[in-house]
Amino acid sequence: MVGQTQQRLERHSSQRTETHCLGKMSLNASMCQDEQEHWKSEITLYAVVYGIILIPGFFGNSVALWVLIGNIKREKKAVIFMTNLALADLAHVLSLPLRIFYYITHNWPFGKFMCLFCFYLKFLNMYASILFLVCISVQRCVFLIHPFKYSSWRRRYDVALSIIGWLVVILMCLPFPIMRNTESFNSSQCFADLPMKQVNLASSILMLTVAELLGFVGPIAIILTCTWKTAQSLKENSTVPNNRGGSRALKLVLMCATVFLICFAPYHIFFLLNQLRKLNLIADCSARRNIEILHSVTLCLASMNACLDPFIYYFVTAEFREQLSRTSSFLVRSRHLSRESTTSR
Repeated sequence: MVGQTQQRLERHSSQRTETHCLGKMSLNASMCQDEQEHWKSEITLYAVVYGIILIPGFFGNSVALWVLIGNIKREKKAVIFMTNLALADLAHVLSLPLRIFYYITHNWPFGKFMCLFCFYLKFLNMYASILFLVCISVQRCVFLIHPFKYSSWRRRYDVALSIIGWLVVILMCLPFPIMRNTESFNSSQCFADLPMKQVNLASSILMLTVAELLGFVGPIAIILTCTWKTAQSLKENSTVPNNRGGSRALKLVLMCATVFLICFAPYHIFFLLNQLRKLNLIADCSARRNIEILHSVTLCLASMNACLDPFIYYFVTAEFREQLSRTSSFLVRSRHLSRESTTSR
C-alpha cells in the first residue's frame, strides 16, 4: 500500500516536472523582452545599410547593364548571365528607397501590394543572384576544361537557360510573401514586421530543408567544385605559355565564390537558426537575441552583393574594362567639344 502511494507520488511529481519544463520553455521563448528592444536597433541598421548600398549599387549596375547590353558584341563567355545578374541587382536597388522610407518613418503609405512586392524583390534578387553566379562559374569552368567540346556553344543557349532560371526562381520565391498574414494589414507593418501564417511543424521543416538545399548547400557545393576544377586545370596546363584565358577564368570563378561566401553563406546559416527561433525551438533568451541580431546583420550582407557584383564585371572581364574605357573617353571628348562650341559662341 505504501509502495503504491509512493509510485503515484513519483508519477505525479514527474508529470509536474515535465509540465514545468515545457511551460518554462514556452515562457522563455515568448517572454524575451530584449527581442522587442532589439527591433528598434534592427530597423536603424537596415536604414543605414540600405542607404549606403543605394547610390553605388544603382550607378554600378546601371553602368554595367549599359556596357554589357550596348557595347560588348564579341564576348560570348557568360555575358548573358552577367547581364541577368546586373538586372536582378538593379531591380532590388530600385526598391531600396521605399524600404529606407519605411525604416525611417515607421510608416508604409504605398499599400499592401507594394509592400509584398518589395518584400518579394529582396528574395528574388538573392536567389537570382545565386543562380547566375552558379551559371557563370559552371560555364567558365566547363569551357576551360572542355574547350573543343563546347566550341559550338551559342549565345541563344544562355538566353534559354536564363529564361528557365528566372521562371524557377520566381516560383521558388513565392512562398516568402504568401506565408505572410496580410488580412489585418495596416500602414505600420511591412516586410519582416508582417506576421507569419500558422504552419504546422512538419511543413515548416520541409520548406526550410528545400530552401537550404536549393538555395545554399547545392549552389555552394557547385561553386566550390568549379573553383577547385578550374584551379586544377590551370595547374595542369601551367606549362602553356601566356595562358591568359585560364587565368581570367580562375579569377572570375574565384570572384563568384568570394561574393557567395561573403553575402549569401552567412545569411543562410542564420536564416535556418532564425526560423528555429520563430518556431520556439530555441528557448534561451540570450541565444534568441544573438540569433536575431546576427540574422539582421547577415540579411544586410546579402544585399551587399548589389555593390560587389559590378567588381566581377570590371576587375575580371577585360572586354568590360575596354568598353567602359572607350565609353568614358567618348563622353569626355563629347563634353569637351560641347564646352568648346559653347565658348566659341
